[in-house]
Amino acid sequence: MKQYIAAAMLFVLFTAHADARPYQEMFANRTDFSEAEKPLLETLDFQQGAIKPPEAKATLNVPADFYYLNTADAKKVLVDIWGNPAETAEGTLGMIFPARYAPTDVESWGSVVGYSADGYVSDADAATTDYDELLQSIKDSIRESNVERQKQGFEKITLVGWASPPHYNKSAHALHWARDLMFGDDPKVPHTLNYSVRVFGREGVFQFNFVAGLEQLNEIKDAIPTVTQLVQFDKGVAYADYVEGDKIAAYGMAGMIAAGAGAKVAAKVGLLALALAFFKKAGILVVVALAGGLRLAKGLFKRNKTPTA
Repeated sequence: MKQYIAAAMLFVLFTAHADARPYQEMFANRTDFSEAEKPLLETLDFQQGAIKPPEAKATLNVPADFYYLNTADAKKVLVDIWGNPAETAEGTLGMIFPARYAPTDVESWGSVVGYSADGYVSDADAATTDYDELLQSIKDSIRESNVERQKQGFEKITLVGWASPPHYNKSAHALHWARDLMFGDDPKVPHTLNYSVRVFGREGVFQFNFVAGLEQLNEIKDAIPTVTQLVQFDKGVAYADYVEGDKIAAYGMAGMIAAGAGAKVAAKVGLLALALAFFKKAGILVVVALAGGLRLAKGLFKRNKTPTA
């Protein structure tokens, strides 16, 4: 009996990593990685196909033109490679990236994947919300919160406007929108893109928060139809499986957009949570210097100045 159990455990361990590939296979046609990049990429497992993220009753079906990094690898990218504070990676299920970019590429962008088991989110207000009015409300809230931010020594945030207005795909049960943000007072600083996708299920919401510069907006827009189809909820927990009496989330579509990081976060710290949710990433790749190694080669890497409040 013990032999069967051991064999089953080995099978599970093997199949869990069956789709993981080293960077040399993921980017087989690339020969331009620097000696500074290679040690970072060697620590990552690039996954495609059917992925079962933890804590969510769903499968992510990652196609060949994307790849997935698990929770631990996503943290390496966000913190060690892109230079974000460690707390920004908390609660992350993983990240997805377009397959044409490695995480160390100057042009790279990716989406942080999360899941919130807050219950069923009604889409009743999706078609009736005045999104221009909502935008002004968010602008006012951010402007008010900047007073306290600046007292604490952080840059102010300006919500310039919608980079892409909210849109609800009723057939896919997916909501997406994008904000154009500016940190600080320097008008020459590249704007930050905050593109968010939410895919709804019976018991909660999958969250995709893109880490990118505003100049990458069109690339991300092209990826949105794929992203909204990534999630396959388990049998019985899809959005259409809702029955009366199920747990209902404390927020609707408009509330989710206004909060940015979800109702629970908004209730706790208000719209200051935006500063963490956006994972500010300037127009070029930002990387923490590891033993000075990232100062070598092409000089691609610079330290991120991500706000920490």
